[in-house]
Amino acid sequence: MSAFAQPTVVLGNLFATEFPELSVPWQAEQAPAPQLVVLNEGLAGELGLDTAFLRSEEGVRLLLGGAVPAGAAPVAQAYAGHQFGWYSPRLGDGRALLLGELTDVEGRIRDLHLKGSGRTPFARNGDGRAVLGPMLREYIVSEAMHALDIPTTRSLAVVATGAHVQRESVQTGAVLARVAGSHLRVGTFQYARNTNDMDLLRRLADHAIHRHHPAAAGEDNPYLALLRSVITAQASLVARWMLVGFIHGVMNTDNMTISGETIDYGPCAFMEGFDPGTVFSSIDETGRYAYRNQPPVAEWNLARFAESLLPLIHPDQERGVAMAVEALEGFRSQYSAAWSEGMTRKIGLSHATSGEDGTVLVDELLAIVQEAGADYTSFFRKLGQAARGNAAPARGMVLDLPRFDRWLASWQAANPDADAMDKVNPAYIPRNHLVEEALSAASGGDTGPVAALLEAVTSPWLERPGFERFAEPAPDGFGPYRTFCGT
Repeated sequence: MSAFAQPTVVLGNLFATEFPELSVPWQAEQAPAPQLVVLNEGLAGELGLDTAFLRSEEGVRLLLGGAVPAGAAPVAQAYAGHQFGWYSPRLGDGRALLLGELTDVEGRIRDLHLKGSGRTPFARNGDGRAVLGPMLREYIVSEAMHALDIPTTRSLAVVATGAHVQRESVQTGAVLARVAGSHLRVGTFQYARNTNDMDLLRRLADHAIHRHHPAAAGEDNPYLALLRSVITAQASLVARWMLVGFIHGVMNTDNMTISGETIDYGPCAFMEGFDPGTVFSSIDETGRYAYRNQPPVAEWNLARFAESLLPLIHPDQERGVAMAVEALEGFRSQYSAAWSEGMTRKIGLSHATSGEDGTVLVDELLAIVQEAGADYTSFFRKLGQAARGNAAPARGMVLDLPRFDRWLASWQAANPDADAMDKVNPAYIPRNHLVEEALSAASGGDTGPVAALLEAVTSPWLERPGFERFAEPAPDGFGPYRTFCGT
């Protein structure tokens, strides 16, 4: 590992220093022929990083973990997790490294993390590498989520390594450099709790409070307050996923953050035809992480977080359990409130004025849309046209026209705000056929489709001439869609 004198890049070693029990010092695998594929210049600016430097040979080496500033201490983080309901006590960054912490231009501490940087002691049977397609998928989808105002890790760059990686076929190796508020997960707390080291667990909880939920520090029981804060953050996050039809695909406890950010875009996708049972992940054979199951799974994951915190919440286990259960009972009401408010906004009504009538309108509309299997994103965008007096585009997407017309009359009587609808119903999402088209082209050396798709989805609310194809559902021949985690 080499160092360079680049004064604009300063990486802290906060996690590495404070939690040696939860990390292993490690170095990234050397890349034989690195090539920068895509750089997020806007995010680089937020981080105070020089884009010209990042595009240089030494900057690309930083993005691969091969050259880090003096004082940095890259580590592979340890965590446990329930994967599809089964507990694994030792997971960790099998193909990833936390390079360190950056302080952005607003003074916020943010992790700089690599994915696909080579085998670590947590790699188990994996090769520690990533391939170009899945890393570009995470780049595209995470930046789309950010543009949709959904808390998420961000993608700084994708670098092709020049290595050949064996998957179903030989593919191009790549590393994703991503940025997050932190990489603390429910699984991090499960790992710490499993050590039976109460000092470690307390230090980790204090770190999470200081970094993400500082208001909890002033509460009489800061660790119960931490639990409540994470419940609130996750209730809001999952509601936002549901409102745009996003399906994470692998909601294991090691993929749930303490910060409330979306993390680990593996077999994720956006639902097109509205079907609450939609599953995209090739490994989710039982539908555990289907669209409709995301709220109850989030609640289940939060219960595992509560179990990890129990010794800190109260020294008497029975009392601690009662306090945790009471806190967990708040998830459903908070999620329901966030979902209801979001859905009433999607149909152009004020949550404060719609009340029970708004709930009835939402429920009836979703039943109509589900019956037709209508494209979720397109339908709500076209419903905005109906609010302006042109109901034909939305009517053309449903099957039971008399039922829809009755709904339409009731809805229009409530005076929906079409302009407000356009601010919450995106015109452009990373549609699955367009993502696959872009990834295929990039694998062949053409990154033009990736750039075009990013231009569309990072300004999702504004319809623009020449972008019509980015708003269209998949063609009939696209067929059932399956996603893969890329390992």
